[in-house]
Amino acid sequence: MNRIGTILIAALCVCLFAGTALAEDNPWKTVKDKGVLVIGLDDAFPPMGFRKDDGTLVGFDIDAAEEAGKRMGVEIKWQPTAWDGVILSLDAHKFDAIWNGMTITDERAEKVLFTKPYIMDGQIAVVAIDNKDIKSFDDLAGKHIGVQKGSSAVEAAKKLPKAPADVREYESNPKAFLDLDSGRLDAVVVDNISGRYYMSTAPGKYRALPGFITKEPFGVAFRKGDKALESKVQETIDAMVADGTMGKISRKWFGEDITNPKSW
Repeated sequence: MNRIGTILIAALCVCLFAGTALAEDNPWKTVKDKGVLVIGLDDAFPPMGFRKDDGTLVGFDIDAAEEAGKRMGVEIKWQPTAWDGVILSLDAHKFDAIWNGMTITDERAEKVLFTKPYIMDGQIAVVAIDNKDIKSFDDLAGKHIGVQKGSSAVEAAKKLPKAPADVREYESNPKAFLDLDSGRLDAVVVDNISGRYYMSTAPGKYRALPGFITKEPFGVAFRKGDKALESKVQETIDAMVADGTMGKISRKWFGEDITNPKSW
């Protein structure tokens, strides 16, 4: 091959490489061109994402992401995956994002690119709605507190500003709530989304004390290099918060709006 031909082939290779790199640098364009945003999730995590008896996938994150997809003009495809390897699967390009109540932590933020928090999870305290004596965490001093055995609530109960009389561990949150109903407990310390979801199934029966004992923000996760895609999704979530759509979805699943940062 002559020198001119070699130079032309080399130039063509450079152009092809540059074009590929450009496409990889614009993940939002790639998703838009395909018309599909693939999202990884654990499909057994109520109320964020879970299966009904007929196999239909439902939940807060399902509704929020489907609405975001409509606004961005792409179809949402859900890819169930094992949660303990979800970040490895994201990096392996098995899906484009993780939208499934993923807590933003410093350790995870070193591996993935998060949106801003869209829900504040963490531990809260729930009392009977007709309990007029307990208005704040301070009022739990000397009271009987219930928690789910092995949950984050066990440690959270130790962080209350004043020590309760005792902390009783239960096999499940519903069993703790039964003792709250009977008066054997004064309060239940529980995960925010789980507690509010449970409360929404019995409206007018419980109330949450103001604030959080601990805070665990949820964010949507992307690969580190996918800033353009993260920015587009963030822009869409911001619009959904501003026009009240996220609040509407929240009230459907939790009985109130827990998506408004002003309430965190």
